[in-house]
Amino acid sequence: MIGFDPDMIFRIPALLITLTIHEYAHARTAVALGDPTPRVLGRLTLNPIAHLDPMGLIMMWLFKFGWAKPVPINPGNFRDSKRGTILVSLAGPVSNILFALVTAIVIVLLSIFDLFKGEWVKILWLTYSYNIVFAVFNLLPLPPLDGSKVVSSLLPGRQSYAFERLEPYGPWILLALVYLGVIGIVTRPLEYALSNFINAIIGLIF
Repeated sequence: MIGFDPDMIFRIPALLITLTIHEYAHARTAVALGDPTPRVLGRLTLNPIAHLDPMGLIMMWLFKFGWAKPVPINPGNFRDSKRGTILVSLAGPVSNILFALVTAIVIVLLSIFDLFKGEWVKILWLTYSYNIVFAVFNLLPLPPLDGSKVVSSLLPGRQSYAFERLEPYGPWILLALVYLGVIGIVTRPLEYALSNFINAIIGLIF
């Protein structure tokens, strides 16, 4: 049985901020590249409710691995369908990396001015952490994650089709890999490396 998490009240807003930034970046990039689908379907918004995937949110809350509802796109609306799909797919993780950097800068500034106090600061730390996790996790080449879209776009036609057929089973494969601890073995070193990279940038700024 999973016990009550005292940090739940802080995890939820941090999660909502993280996944909203991620999905909005997908939608904004698709629209900028000429595909109106995200706007028509109500995904070009900063309202987190529009982006929630129940299973992905529960996974992220319980195991720090999860996903949001994929932003629907029509690659046929892009001038170059493969290039457009890759750019849209990468927009989410890149937005999380940039937001993690912004969050780190805010944390440092608040610390400098002795304003980093109160329970609400946990939301900042969790937001920073979740953005790091979201960026790395979603770059994994497993359906339905963003990395799989990049791989599928880069593969030749027949191999791409075969790879895409894994998508219905993707969430269950991810659940199994998380349960077995395989995902953590892959992602943790990458998360540390990304966090160290951001810390190095912070060191240069301050």
